[in-house]
Amino acid sequence: MVDTQKMNIPKHDALPVVSQDILNKVLEKHAMYLRGQIGGRRAILQYMDISHLKFHNHDLSQADFTGSKLVGADLSLGIYHSASFFTCDMSRADLSHADLKRADFRGATLSGTNLTGADLTGADLRAGKVMERNRRGEFTDRKRGEIEGDQALLIGARLKNANLAEVRAQSADFSNADLARASLRKANLKNASFEGANLGHADLSSSDITHANMRDAILSDADFSYAENLGVDKTNAVTTGSLGTQISDMGKPLEEILDEHMTWIKNAGKQGKQLDLSGYDLRDADDLRQFPLTAIKAIGATFIHLDLGNVSIQSAVLDKSDFRDCYMENADLRGSRFKNCTFTRANLSGARLSPLQFKNSDGKSRLQRVDLSGSDFRLANLQHTDFRDSIMMGVDLSGADLTRADLRRADLTGANLKNADLTDALLDKAIIDFKTV
Repeated sequence: MVDTQKMNIPKHDALPVVSQDILNKVLEKHAMYLRGQIGGRRAILQYMDISHLKFHNHDLSQADFTGSKLVGADLSLGIYHSASFFTCDMSRADLSHADLKRADFRGATLSGTNLTGADLTGADLRAGKVMERNRRGEFTDRKRGEIEGDQALLIGARLKNANLAEVRAQSADFSNADLARASLRKANLKNASFEGANLGHADLSSSDITHANMRDAILSDADFSYAENLGVDKTNAVTTGSLGTQISDMGKPLEEILDEHMTWIKNAGKQGKQLDLSGYDLRDADDLRQFPLTAIKAIGATFIHLDLGNVSIQSAVLDKSDFRDCYMENADLRGSRFKNCTFTRANLSGARLSPLQFKNSDGKSRLQRVDLSGSDFRLANLQHTDFRDSIMMGVDLSGADLTRADLRRADLTGANLKNADLTDALLDKAIIDFKTV
């Protein structure tokens, strides 16, 4: 704990703002310090607002950022050996492929931070807080904006392929984080929360996950050998076992069944048979996107982590299906129904979820709108996604990236848009409550 009484530290929402020019001078002096040159100086950027600045590809080993805001900053490909990010707010910062060995992240906020491929070997992600004296001389917790508590927050962080071997992360919050293929070998993860996180193929061997919360997490093919796992909560977790009927149980090759489906479409249901994948576990269907899936039915199906880029699923019914971590860039989903589906962390950038137009028997046109009511798009990539005229009532878009998305005339009644990025989104005639943003 740090006593701020004698340090005259500003409040979290009143930190002095540092410009890129000033930062560049600090970076230059720090480089000289690491080389042992005269005039060099260690970078000490405590309790400052250095959000959205570029640190890209610099060596800032031993630098001290205690208590600072680095929201949206670019720290990718940098070296930060033993650097201090104690109680920093690094929400949505880019730390991809950074070398963060033995860095101090106690009490840091890393919600939505990109740590893809980063090396956090021996990093400290335990609880941490700064103390200050109030007017009566009593010690109290220094507030970090709207953040409560003192645990490290990695909610929705991207840690795919990251190295967190031997990390100290007791009580850290990894809720909804992407830890696919990450190494957490010999890590101390007591009481940590991985609720809704993706730990597929992760290495947790010899780790301590005592009393960890893994409810609703993806744990398929994760290595838990020799892990201390007393009291782990895996309620509704996705494991290596089957989550439903397999394609191999259909009795016919998928190609043959799809031929019957296409015949059913061409003959308006008088011949052939509609493809019904309701309740199927499709995680092994790697070639699914190669087939035309127009007008299929797949209620409660599992598509987790599938590559569905450029897939065509028009005028289909896929209610209650699970698309977590799916790659669906440029997918054609027009006119389909996705009520109460899960798209957490999915990439739907450039996807088309606009209506299809049909003519009735009287010659009048009608729109078949995409229905996404009640679906979960938390932390999803929805850049440039076309949601025109979509029904999005009660949709959870918290933390989603909707940059340049087209939401014209979409109905977002009751939608959760907390921390969503709506930069340059088209919102003309959309039904939206901006109080939820």
